[in-house]
Amino acid sequence: MTHPVRVGVGVGAGVLTAAGDLLFLLVAAVAGAGSAPLPPARRRIGTLITRYATTLVRLERRRLAELLGADELPPIRTAGWRDVAYLAARLLPGALGALAYLLLAIGAVLAWILLSATVRGELSVAEFLLQVVIGTVLLMLNVQAIASVGALDVRIARWLLDRGARAALEDRVRELASTRAGVIAAVDAERQRIERDLHDGLQQRLVALGMLLGRARRSQDTERTYALVKQAHEDVQRALEELREVAWRVYPSALEESDLGQVLGMVAQRSTVPVRIRCDLPVRPDRQVETVLYFVACEALTNAAKHAAATLVTIDIEAAEGTVRMLVRDDGTGGADPSGRGLSGLARRVAALDGRLRVESPAGGPTTVLTELPCA
Repeated sequence: MTHPVRVGVGVGAGVLTAAGDLLFLLVAAVAGAGSAPLPPARRRIGTLITRYATTLVRLERRRLAELLGADELPPIRTAGWRDVAYLAARLLPGALGALAYLLLAIGAVLAWILLSATVRGELSVAEFLLQVVIGTVLLMLNVQAIASVGALDVRIARWLLDRGARAALEDRVRELASTRAGVIAAVDAERQRIERDLHDGLQQRLVALGMLLGRARRSQDTERTYALVKQAHEDVQRALEELREVAWRVYPSALEESDLGQVLGMVAQRSTVPVRIRCDLPVRPDRQVETVLYFVACEALTNAAKHAAATLVTIDIEAAEGTVRMLVRDDGTGGADPSGRGLSGLARRVAALDGRLRVESPAGGPTTVLTELPCA
């Protein structure tokens, strides 16, 4: 239950914001009427009106949440002219709140007059007590009126800003369809990348290996045959390493036996750039969350080593408010493109789990990759 003092402050703040809303609506009406004969100007003015209306609605929602206890309002979405309609409807509780506070001010003045008259001896004790009883009743009614204005303010917000469960479900379906398409595109891009790695790396190495063994079979010189077999053995070891790298890009099977911090430690041992890892997760997250974080960290490490000339990469993983947060930072030259194939594919994978990926890489560095995912 919201404290009465906070409700009073919220209604009073609503009176002030209603005055600002009224001024905005008047300016919007004048601008809209002036631009009506010109379609391009009308569209531009309409866009500005809805944009600023959404900003004012955000302020109103914050007031309702912090002062009137309306935390259960739906998530903020840009609703266009629906926000303008809400600002217009908000003038009613704003006017009623102004009236309630005006009556409260009048009551305070009358109480001061009554007290002054009593001190001067112009009222008897009985008359004074009667006036106190009447004033108390009126004050209680006034306080109740202010509380009712606050409840009306919250109800109008729920009525006009909450588009209902069906609309929210439709938004969620569209969001899931978009992220599903993004994940499919990311998987296809990853498959193409694996195919290029196999074709340009491992396949070429195996062809060269076959040629070495063929030369060794045809050689009549024992020492030369030994040297060719030795070189072939070394190429086999390198081919196995490349094959292991490709397999890890497909799926990090080590996560089945070890947690994310340990697996990233294995990756750091093979990295050409020094890596410092801090993994502070009191509870191990879901496998899907660990897998996505693994791929994000590996992509960030690869970019730091190949393109950023970094000398140190730090990976910090922690749990915060129902989410897993991973920050990868390198001291390289920066300039990473978030819209590139690798990072954009990771962003789609993160979005598929209702997460968020943010990349900051100014020219000259440093580069930071922040990933936030729900714990489950």
